[in-house]
Amino acid sequence: MPAEVTLYNPETLGAPWGMYSHVARVRGASETIYLAGMLASDHAGRIVGEGDLEAQAEQVFLNIATALKAETLDWHSVALFTTYLVHSSLIPRFMSFRKRRFPEFFPSGRFPPNTLLIIDRLVHESFLIEVQTIAVR
Repeated sequence: MPAEVTLYNPETLGAPWGMYSHVARVRGASETIYLAGMLASDHAGRIVGEGDLEAQAEQVFLNIATALKAETLDWHSVALFTTYLVHSSLIPRFMSFRKRRFPEFFPSGRFPPNTLLIIDRLVHESFLIEVQTIAVR
């Protein structure tokens, strides 16, 4: 039996500040899949979109989709994102990316919970974003 992921916002918490839900409830999960933080590198390991947050975000979410597909999952299986940016000045560009792409990924308009963290740097100075994902089957 596939897991049922219910994404919602309790009225008592108020509206989220962005394109995410406050709560993800998972029922009937037989497996939890943890994806490592995805970076903006292609299949050959080359950095994609150096200096360009939107290009890097595109590659990161392509890599997430590829990892999900390897597990025969899709965006509906995502229960949680953790996003790391290397500078707070990147937040508006990341939010712009989400507003443009998330309705395609999540056409129901229900978006998985997401924690956004600003950190000093990632594994290589050229990376601007990393996204860790938890999905369920």
